[in-house]
Amino acid sequence: MLIPLFLLWLAGECFAKIYEDVSELPGLEYDFVIVGAGAAGNVLANRLTENLNFSVLVLEAGVSNEGVIDSMVPLFVNNLLSGPNAYEWNYTTTPQVGLNNRSIPYQRAYILGGCTSHNGMFYTRGSAEDYNRWATLTGDSGWSWDDLLPYFFKNEKWSPPADNHDTSGEFNPAVHSTQGINSVSLSGSRWPIFENQVIQTTRELPDEFPFNLDYNSGEPLGVGWFQSTIGNGTRSSSATSYLAPQFIQRPNLHVLLHAQVSKLVGPQTAKGVVSFEGVQFSQGGSLFTAKATKETILSAGAIGTPAILMNSGIGDKNALTALGISSVLDLPSVGQNATDQPTFFATWAYKNATLFNEAYAEWNATHTGPFTNLPVTHIAWTRLDADSPIFKNVTDPSAGPKTPHIEIFVGTGTGFGAAPTGNSMSFGMVMLTPTSRGSITLQSNNPFDPPLIDPGMLVTDFDIFTARESVAQAYSFVQAPVWKDYIIAPTPDLSNMTTDALDEFIRNNAYTSGHIVSTAAMSAKNAPYGVVNPDLLVKGASGLSIIDASIMAATYVVAERGADLVKQRWT
Repeated sequence: MLIPLFLLWLAGECFAKIYEDVSELPGLEYDFVIVGAGAAGNVLANRLTENLNFSVLVLEAGVSNEGVIDSMVPLFVNNLLSGPNAYEWNYTTTPQVGLNNRSIPYQRAYILGGCTSHNGMFYTRGSAEDYNRWATLTGDSGWSWDDLLPYFFKNEKWSPPADNHDTSGEFNPAVHSTQGINSVSLSGSRWPIFENQVIQTTRELPDEFPFNLDYNSGEPLGVGWFQSTIGNGTRSSSATSYLAPQFIQRPNLHVLLHAQVSKLVGPQTAKGVVSFEGVQFSQGGSLFTAKATKETILSAGAIGTPAILMNSGIGDKNALTALGISSVLDLPSVGQNATDQPTFFATWAYKNATLFNEAYAEWNATHTGPFTNLPVTHIAWTRLDADSPIFKNVTDPSAGPKTPHIEIFVGTGTGFGAAPTGNSMSFGMVMLTPTSRGSITLQSNNPFDPPLIDPGMLVTDFDIFTARESVAQAYSFVQAPVWKDYIIAPTPDLSNMTTDALDEFIRNNAYTSGHIVSTAAMSAKNAPYGVVNPDLLVKGASGLSIIDASIMAATYVVAERGADLVKQRWT
């Protein structure tokens, strides 16, 4: 949905120059060429151009985020995620065996800001144990929780909620920063009765669902108040934050839209190491080459980045040769190890209602009210029981005893991002530590054909077991006495299903959380597997790095540290 520019101006938005046509650029040779203007690409663009001696070009395939009301209004996120539209690549997965052979839509953003311009705005860091495991596996302590925390702070600009309510007891200021760039806040409107019931549940069921003052402290287990990338009642994306007017006006920073990169060009091999001149991209039906004199940085995401690598001859030699693509660098791990987190909902009829039109009018007038956030109030982070039967045959895939297996987000309305118009409440359940793996592969040697996306969802016993347990935990939550006079009935009732029937429900209703990662995985410098070293340079290549979610999930932080690693190489 687009709104007139004059209305956007009245809403207090500012615009900065973004190039729409390649002819507007002063040239096509830069120190750094960044592929993709998403979470990582825009962080890198911002941080690298802090050095006025660096020239940076960012190539973005998608359209501008300016004037896209569905991206601005937090509650309108479903308009971007619920079907084909101009701000999506409109991908579809291969048939998923674990989803009863369903092919499902796979949301990837086709808009400045990437998925930060159309994701669910959840601000969740994960557990300290996750990062410490990365540091151990890669042999680089810089990826540990303690070493990355300053980068979380560098990214985050903790902001008051839109309604300016007293947030005492709803978060821990000691683990947040008000000095960063990307806005993060608590919910900007209240559902007092519902919120009180959630908190009362933590008192009535403290063993199962203890209260957690701040799940972004590195120890997420428990139930905490929902935090999101929202500021002043609107979405805070990498486009609105890292490319804000004071940054985009730098003379050494150029961002070009409608520029789809197809492959790396000009490969040369010296002493067994491959280098490239730059990238080829398409705009308006013509092909152009952008040259990078220092480094090409792929930030096209967990789907785009491996596709570009493979189209450039970087990947499994045999697979590429079979497609008629000349192998330049044999890295079999490219596109492999795809990891995603399945999600689905459980819903209950509930005594509550809010009028859509009144809430929308309030947002238009003051950027306050229910439309300033998702109808989510809290997140519960839980683990499987240590004596769960699944652990007789499966090693716990979590990073440690303080790392959750399950995320349950709790809110009013039916489904994620639904308008608070009905009398319902829903729990969204996410499997955080899947053991299923998929892949990103090519279907042809035409770099503009969409890749084959196989997230490999729910194909292991552990994953379907964990999905069932998430249902059991959600039903346990609403067994707290405080819910007795508010919940009418679940729709449908999952608690009375047989195991087989519940598995069928899950496989027929689960879909992606959009969290695909690790398709260009990082590994120790001398590891025989993986795609990048801990310094984020591609193994066996020079002047080519990957900095995005194909490395790991905490994209903003990967990019913040990645920017420092790049600076260290060239200053």
